[in-house]
Amino acid sequence: MTTSLAIDHLVYAVPDLVAAVADIEERVGVAPVPGGAHLGRGTYNALLGLGGHTYLEIIGPDPGQPEPDSPRPFGIDDLTRPSLVTWCARADRDLSLVVNDLARVGFPTGPVDAMSRRRPDGVLLEWSLTPPNLDDGGIVPFFIDWGSTPHPTTGLPIGGFVLELVLTHPDPERIEEILSAASTHEVLDDETNVIRVEKGEPAFVTARVSTSRGVLVLDR
Repeated sequence: MTTSLAIDHLVYAVPDLVAAVADIEERVGVAPVPGGAHLGRGTYNALLGLGGHTYLEIIGPDPGQPEPDSPRPFGIDDLTRPSLVTWCARADRDLSLVVNDLARVGFPTGPVDAMSRRRPDGVLLEWSLTPPNLDDGGIVPFFIDWGSTPHPTTGLPIGGFVLELVLTHPDPERIEEILSAASTHEVLDDETNVIRVEKGEPAFVTARVSTSRGVLVLDR
């Protein structure tokens, strides 16, 4: 399947951020950098550039925050090992239009949410996104609009480049229908991503990233 959807970031959820960052640095030869805390959600992250406007988000429980009132996002509270839980696509039009187009094919996303975090250098990042959906193995992305905020890849060290994102699902035609509804089918001028949908069980996401130390495979 060919799609104009651009991978904004891959969500690599972990039970221990410090340990996961050290592991990724060992595997790719480049250290992810601190991103910031998601106050009230009990998480913080580290980021690594994957070329263009794509990055790897490593996200885990923040020991510097009190226990949140609700479960941490991305199933982090239940993790026993790092997992590529889902991915985020960068919207090429107003998020409300993406939401409407997905609803038309029977895939309600839920309301658009506004979020923010402050980088260690004090810069405030603000963005809007549809709620992440981990149903069906997280293979349908959530969508993000960074507005006027500098994209997180600005100044990030580059640890590799995404070779392909493989989405495995028992009903690949249904997944292709959903992704097609979210896509304008226009060629993006800054990057292209190979996104492949395959038939298989269980549903899950696999990313293959080219690095100076070989191909890094991220999955569950």
